[in-house]
Amino acid sequence: MPDLMPEFESDTLIVNGVTTTADGRRFAVVQPQQAGQPEVVEITSDSARPYPDSRWNGWRDGQDGHAAFVGVNSLRVGPDGGLWAVDRGKPGIEGRLVAGGPKLVRIDPAADQVTRIYDLSSVAQGESFVDDVRFNGGHAYFTDAGRPGLIVLDLATGHARRVLDGHPSTVAARPLKAEGRLLIDATGRPIVIHADQLEVSHDGRWLYYQPCSGPMSRIETRFLDNPSMVDNVLADHVEAYADTPSTGGTAIDAGGTIYVSDTDRSRILKISPDGRISTLLADPRLAWVDAMWISDDGKLWLPAAQLNRIPGLNHGENAVRRPITVYSIALGLKPVKR
Repeated sequence: MPDLMPEFESDTLIVNGVTTTADGRRFAVVQPQQAGQPEVVEITSDSARPYPDSRWNGWRDGQDGHAAFVGVNSLRVGPDGGLWAVDRGKPGIEGRLVAGGPKLVRIDPAADQVTRIYDLSSVAQGESFVDDVRFNGGHAYFTDAGRPGLIVLDLATGHARRVLDGHPSTVAARPLKAEGRLLIDATGRPIVIHADQLEVSHDGRWLYYQPCSGPMSRIETRFLDNPSMVDNVLADHVEAYADTPSTGGTAIDAGGTIYVSDTDRSRILKISPDGRISTLLADPRLAWVDAMWISDDGKLWLPAAQLNRIPGLNHGENAVRRPITVYSIALGLKPVKR
């Protein structure tokens, strides 16, 4: 097994997701822990600059969120080469949604400019926490970790709709654990994160998804893409797939293997296309590996975000051990272009 390779370290930024372009540029999503920290950055070996600019990373309390990042939760280079950011629309886990906050933002890396904004306010309301996105042809799929369900977006028209609202496959029914401890907020309440991770198969047939605490389910995308299919019928097509543990992030390769970070045991697991689970590697440095990424050069990128150690998820206590490190491991993988 190849060694873990540190790709980026920061003493100040909690980096919980990384993505790369075909020509090797690297971008990351940040979970700010103090005022003035950016939401999205472009990273080099020793620096991180707000991306696409300071204005988009300059939202402050009291402002609307139509043209600034309020709380970016995930970031990825899409099949079209664009950089796509999911804005949950509120600055932290708790709190109210900001007007214009929930959105999907496309950035053109060649021009370093925002080219389209999809407003998700019609489907992200109340307790919503729009979490992550994957693409499949003309559709984008999202998980809602706060108001459990999935969101399907028509990329051409911008029309979004909710599906599988409150379905057991989207609801967190297990305790969320990391490094042998339950995740507890500053008030003593257990942390609950509903529908979170998702992946689309290489052929676009399946959407795999799960609450943060598992297990993983799947459904054929042809059913999700059909706007006339009501939830009680759609629910009949949900299949149990893999008994996954508490998870920080996932990735899928072109062969159909899904990589899952086991936050409780600091491991990376592999789920074969037939649903069997095995251990790829285990290392105490892999504390809450979040949104993983498979790059064009065959590396699996592992941002060890230590989110379970930040005050909001750790009884109000800060146990983060600096630096925060993004690792990679060279496995010769082929990415799925979705």
